[in-house]
Amino acid sequence: MATLAAVLAVPKAAEAAVVPVPETGTLVSTNPVDNTPHGRDGEARAFAEVGNTVFVGGNFTQIRQTASSPWITQRYLFSYNRTTGAINTAFVPVLDGAVNALIAGPGGTLIVGGTFKNVNGVSRRNLVALDPATGETVDSWVGRSDGGMIRDMVLHDNDLYLAGAFNWINGTAHSGIARINASTGAIDSTFNVNATVGRHGTGSYAWTIDVTPDGSTLAVGGNFTLVDGLPRNQIVLIDTTGTPSVIDWSSERFVAPCGDPATFVHYVQDLRFGGDGSWFVVGTNGGTGWPAAYCDALVRFETAARGSGQLGTWVNYTGNDTITSVEVADNIIYLGGHFRWLNNPNASDRAGNGAVDRLGIAAVTPATGMPVNWNPGRRGGSALPSGASNWGSAVPVIWRGSTGLYFGHNSDGMANEYHGRLGMFPIAGGRTITPRNPSSASSGNLYLGVTAGELQRVPFDGTTVGTPTTVSQPNYTGAGATWGLGDRIYWSRTVPGSTTGSRIDISMFNGGNVGVPWESSGFNAWYNPANMTGAFFLDGRLYYTRTGANQLYYRYFEVDGNYLGATEFTLPTTGVTWSAVRGLAWVDGKIVYGHTDGSLRSAPFDPTAAPAVTGTASTVLTTAADGLSWSIPRMFFAVQ
Repeated sequence: MATLAAVLAVPKAAEAAVVPVPETGTLVSTNPVDNTPHGRDGEARAFAEVGNTVFVGGNFTQIRQTASSPWITQRYLFSYNRTTGAINTAFVPVLDGAVNALIAGPGGTLIVGGTFKNVNGVSRRNLVALDPATGETVDSWVGRSDGGMIRDMVLHDNDLYLAGAFNWINGTAHSGIARINASTGAIDSTFNVNATVGRHGTGSYAWTIDVTPDGSTLAVGGNFTLVDGLPRNQIVLIDTTGTPSVIDWSSERFVAPCGDPATFVHYVQDLRFGGDGSWFVVGTNGGTGWPAAYCDALVRFETAARGSGQLGTWVNYTGNDTITSVEVADNIIYLGGHFRWLNNPNASDRAGNGAVDRLGIAAVTPATGMPVNWNPGRRGGSALPSGASNWGSAVPVIWRGSTGLYFGHNSDGMANEYHGRLGMFPIAGGRTITPRNPSSASSGNLYLGVTAGELQRVPFDGTTVGTPTTVSQPNYTGAGATWGLGDRIYWSRTVPGSTTGSRIDISMFNGGNVGVPWESSGFNAWYNPANMTGAFFLDGRLYYTRTGANQLYYRYFEVDGNYLGATEFTLPTTGVTWSAVRGLAWVDGKIVYGHTDGSLRSAPFDPTAAPAVTGTASTVLTTAADGLSWSIPRMFFAVQ
């Protein structure tokens, strides 16, 4: 795995061109509601809400109200009351095949897509509109998918987009993608974009689909290799304004094979736009093959990027475990599958350096893709009744409803509770994540650890340094590189007897006192921060220099959980001898750094530029001859 780690350590510059700024996000609770019904077999694949009613589709055949209730035969589709959890016995549609997608349609309809041929005893191939109260067929709704299944659907205004393995919609030739009128089911003849030529000699299909909030851009994933004759391997963006057309955007990271092609025909499993539609995430399976291909990973792309060879803004590898579903809600990305870890690029089928355990369900931040402190886990524990399954291979759907996050899976355990095939994490009982960043103030104090157990506090206005005063800090011992972050500091602390000899610690800091330190996260025990000669944090990234290396590096660092990114990146810079840096801080758009010659210097810093730092723009602020030697990694900036 050493070769893999080396490749990952030096990403192309294009991967650093966009630096998303962390924003406030709201997590749902980790405790699923107790009143959702249960399925017995198969899996739940789709959810929709109409009023106070929740609809559940999949390939299950039996359901029940509670763990002790008798099983009821209800195949493929049922509904229940969102408030009470009571199964709706008046909604009893009869389908002869699985349901893959559900949409709450206009005019009080429920639009159903799947692999059925007949609904309520009448031919309705793979697509139908139902009365949400009774399950009766809406006869006037004419949509149908001839000769091929519907795998996914997405609605924008009255435009219903379809993805699947079809070649015809309403008797009109369409391959894999189509658009119909959601009110009537009539084909939209203005949309004529086709996904063709399946990978590895298989029939082509579209598997997952989403649209931006403004309706202007469609993203589609599947096993296709061509879209309207243009090479688009497994993923395509489509401009839906005017005459719909394929956008000049492609990524070759889905061209190279991952694992055995017979097992992994396609590995784009799910995709969703986030926020205002300016970015989207893709969850994949595939097994081995990374980093040449994005196998078993969660990847963020930018919607406005153009051209071939698109790279992920960030990539979070599971270490060869599948991601089967993704959802973006309230500035959080949720993902489900049969993965066991995230932040795990350095090992295959085991936990490598940096791996954060997340059993089958997780939440990450859109800015960096790093996991946040949300970990219910796909476990049932002792709560499972006889015959229930504790673990399954898939979470086919994660869907944000009006009051929480619904999940459908092919097992029965979640958050150490019994949730047969489905459940819901409520918004109530969740929490808000507020990003942390260093102060944006242009003046404050630079702190310098000249002597163990004390700090020199030096007034600093961005250009000039003031007269230092000594502040006793008995908790600040064994310290190395330090960075300030609001009301606390993070620092490398020497710990004799530990695996690496040092660790990242946190202390509360109010200017007059460094509090008793605690370890940032047990997941970071693999890392030896004593090698850092200076560090600062900004927008989800820990920037640092390290002993004997003439580069400025960064890793992602998620302060909600304090998880350190497993991959080291190199930032493009010119004209700075980073091997001579001792101590780093970010102050009002500039890097302030100490030097082995005892001087203190600064240079403008722009992580989106290439180079991000230019040595010719650096300024010497003070020298050792002025009273303090700044050749110490124990340096940080704070307003206090």
